Amino acid sequence: MGKLQPEKLPRHLAIIMDGNGRWAKERMLRRIVGHRRGVETVRAVVEECSRLGIRYLTLYAFSSENWLRPKTEVRALMALLKRYVKMETSRMMQNNIRFNVIGNRDDLPPDVNREVDAAMARTAGNSGMALTLALSYGGRQEIIRAASLLAADLAAGRVAAEVDETTFDRYLFTAEMPDPDFLIRTSGEMRISNFLLWQLAYTELYFTEVNWPDFNTGELHRALCDYQARERRFGRTSDQLHKGN
Repeated sequence: MGKLQPEKLPRHLAIIMDGNGRWAKERMLRRIVGHRRGVETVRAVVEECSRLGIRYLTLYAFSSENWLRPKTEVRALMALLKRYVKMETSRMMQNNIRFNVIGNRDDLPPDVNREVDAAMARTAGNSGMALTLALSYGGRQEIIRAASLLAADLAAGRVAAEVDETTFDRYLFTAEMPDPDFLIRTSGEMRISNFLLWQLAYTELYFTEVNWPDFNTGELHRALCDYQARERRFGRTSDQLHKGN
């Protein structure tokens, strides 16, 4: 594993945190134990990304499809989420981290939304890394929502009829952040799972067999070194990049 180069770190890192259940099953433990252990990994990864100077970190914490899981698991996950947000707000303040949430928050329990609102309000003035949790989030649902909002504004004459990508971006949950440069998915699955479908158009992808509870800072550095070894061309040739065209 090479040495990280600060100037080559992704500006925006997105992570699909997968494998809590597998981790628990391999150890003959309840799934919720895996989720609790996964929260410890979240803490370590968030603080390391902040220390490294990554400006945006977006974590896929609970998808719109996750509501289909057993009700007991969903209730446990919501309780864990509420506890995480409440407990980590002070650490976010200490690390100058700004907290944000994207997704359909109307589906979240009121007590969870209250903790989320409190954390967002308390950290709003922080100028360091922006930490975003995707909760009750689905990429297709986000695009449909954005298209509906845009259509309403077009019909009302609030926006020009010539719509481009920049215009559409403003209607997404992620309007205030750049597209991810790098996406990490743990636990061996090689799919996007309805995460940031519009935003990942030119994102570098990295898949690892390591389950999320075991994804320590060493694994994070390994992934980031892999990213730094890549050449991002955005449709251009290598010669064009090297000539500065």
